[in-house]
Amino acid sequence: MSSKDKITARSLIIYPAEPQVKCNVDFYALTDGDYKLLKSFAFDRSNTGVNVGPATHGPVAISIPETNSGDFRLVCSDFSGPQPKAGFSEIVISEEQVMERYIEKTLGKMHPTPLPEFDTYLWETQDEASDKSLIISDVINLSDKMDENGNLTWDAPEGNWTILRIGMTPTGTKNSPAAPQGKGYEIDKASAELAAFHFDQYMGEIIKRIPPESLPALKYLIADSYEMGSQNWTDGFAEKFKSKYGYDPVKYLPVFSGRIVGSAEESERFLWDLRRSVADDVAYEYVGGLRKASHKHNLQTWLENYGHWGYPGEFLMYGGQSDLVSGEFWNEGTLGNIECKSASSAAHIYGKNRTSAESFTSGFKTYVRHPAMLKKRGDWSYTEGINHTVLHVTIQQPDDERIPGINAWFATEFNRHNTWYKEGKTYVDYIRRSQNMLQQGKYAADVCYFIGEDAPKMTGIRNPELPEGYSYDYINAEVILNRLSISNGKFVLPDGMSYTLLVLPELETMRPNVLAKIEELIQQGGTVLGSKPVKSPSLQNYPECDAEVQALTSKLWAGEYKDGKMIFNY
Repeated sequence: MSSKDKITARSLIIYPAEPQVKCNVDFYALTDGDYKLLKSFAFDRSNTGVNVGPATHGPVAISIPETNSGDFRLVCSDFSGPQPKAGFSEIVISEEQVMERYIEKTLGKMHPTPLPEFDTYLWETQDEASDKSLIISDVINLSDKMDENGNLTWDAPEGNWTILRIGMTPTGTKNSPAAPQGKGYEIDKASAELAAFHFDQYMGEIIKRIPPESLPALKYLIADSYEMGSQNWTDGFAEKFKSKYGYDPVKYLPVFSGRIVGSAEESERFLWDLRRSVADDVAYEYVGGLRKASHKHNLQTWLENYGHWGYPGEFLMYGGQSDLVSGEFWNEGTLGNIECKSASSAAHIYGKNRTSAESFTSGFKTYVRHPAMLKKRGDWSYTEGINHTVLHVTIQQPDDERIPGINAWFATEFNRHNTWYKEGKTYVDYIRRSQNMLQQGKYAADVCYFIGEDAPKMTGIRNPELPEGYSYDYINAEVILNRLSISNGKFVLPDGMSYTLLVLPELETMRPNVLAKIEELIQQGGTVLGSKPVKSPSLQNYPECDAEVQALTSKLWAGEYKDGKMIFNY
């Protein structure tokens, strides 16, 4: 890409085209007679086959160092995807300042693989613009200047104005998997009212058709692992957001288009609040709404409290709003390695004495599995905190003539047409005895690892890792604030769980109320291993909260470091 006229480039925006594509990108500019590398990054628009958000083909926006040049070079490598070619529809090199990765930061496009990492939704704050005229300093809400036909009537003050018309629309995500007659759009996950409406239109209609004498057999409303992508607004969202965070989010709506309002840091903090608010709503409005609707019919909610691909929640808070929590594990592969601990941690810190697991799930290889193959993985699940095994899958076999009968490709065949079904009773009895014993007491965990406050969050992190022979739970800010206390030098929860050590993640941010609670726990005799927070991630009461965090940090981190960490033991 070359031009006779030089520009001061500040951003690169690449718009994808079909087909799906993933590649590495190096972006260069010709300066002082040589091509200088400005930015290396991953371009990933490889996954539109699952529900990873409403903007799966949104642009990849990158902020670059201010560079004066008229000759640029884009080098792409390591292509992957259904058809390994670029598939770019437009490449924009601009003098404008852009909010880097704004599609991802606004939850328009979420993680493209089944397992988001701990830091998938963590980004470093980009450099501020040297020219303040490149960012938005003044935002005026013109909603009251629109007539009933959508026409704008506004006597604009003198100057240059950019008018943005911003509206709300459904994400377009449909439920899956589902039978054709059960297909439809996903409901608004930020509305308890709509969650109850959905319950009434679906489960309510089933309940009406069940004879009263049979209704006691219906006990649970089950929600499987979440794979439906996200949303970032809803009816009444601005009012609720303002009540929660103390400022009006409407001012920051231009950030959804990649523009920067106030400063890069200010816009980043708004986006942190936005993602946190969405996660809170998914827990309290969606799961909490379903639980409340279920209780009206004497049902309990049974939830797998994590999500693959497009999961917008915080796994601990999400599970905490359900009556019952479940993980899952597969016979082969790694699926279950984080899901079981996600479920058991949520159960333990929110006072639920049972943690289920969708157990012995598998893919294909029909009828090759048997108890000798299953036992090792089953026993492992008990060490992860599972104390209730749900055999996956047991399908009723009404026909004795057609064998092997009705089966699925995604499970171990626990049914009477399996060749080892009768002999397998011994192993099933072992499972029954094991789970009965495990439900009698409390899980023994030595350490609770704080997962931080940012969202979405699918799993926690263990840093440093525990030595062999010790166990742990993940813990979140909500439980630290509302349920955690100190007794005889241990962190304790009202339901009997206790931990010797609280470990903080290596993050430089923490909201002051959480840090203040940690200070209180330390003063009461708790031992904390942690990194040094220096600011709040939120825009709420900024910059006052930053000053409060710094004051608390200076007070707490006055001791001696050990291996880059601080152990508090007052």
